[in-house]
Amino acid sequence: MPAASLLTSVLDQQLLLQLGGRLKRARLEQGLTATHLAQQAGISRMTLAAIEAGEPSATMGSYLRVMSVLGVSKDLALLAGNVLETFAQAKASPITSQPVFAVNDAGHELQDLQSLMLHQEAVRLMRKQPELISQAVETLERWRSGGKSNSQFLWDEWSVILHRRAWRRALSHTRRGKELRQASPLATVLPREVRQRILDQVSALKIGIPIGSLSAPAKSAQTKN
Repeated sequence: MPAASLLTSVLDQQLLLQLGGRLKRARLEQGLTATHLAQQAGISRMTLAAIEAGEPSATMGSYLRVMSVLGVSKDLALLAGNVLETFAQAKASPITSQPVFAVNDAGHELQDLQSLMLHQEAVRLMRKQPELISQAVETLERWRSGGKSNSQFLWDEWSVILHRRAWRRALSHTRRGKELRQASPLATVLPREVRQRILDQVSALKIGIPIGSLSAPAKSAQTKN
């Protein structure tokens, strides 16, 4: 069962990232500042930043208010209406090819997603098993004692994050968050099978997953477990 929930998490995270990016582009194309859009949608600037970063912490209602202001609510109508039913019926036909959901990694999008998912899983495990934090600290101190490195200033910041358990900084969708994850000791605490499972699932996104089979892995995982 854990494998199934993790796969859904990877897919959902990627979809949210793409949605957030699209909403930000729509705002910029319409010449709206973040402050103006937030005011019109009745949300805070911080919430809007989370939405445009594709963070799951923002509520669905907040996403919907932003979509409404930007005039892209028609996308939700496609999801909630009969279009999906029509697609399901067409999918049952043997002569209909299924659309494929895939991610173009030209801009290192998949690499960033993979790093984020590895860190989310590591943080989840460390919250359950605090002793893993000591393991990460030991790895970090070994790296820092190895001599000068271009990553030294990032390792110094990681020392603060680990001792303060400031996981929000480790999981941030900002440019700084991505830089931190590139020099992180957190992936070292993950069991090999967990790490490999995430790598495999992100690789599947690059190859392409038929939209009609997105729920199939969950069923197979339940069967195996």
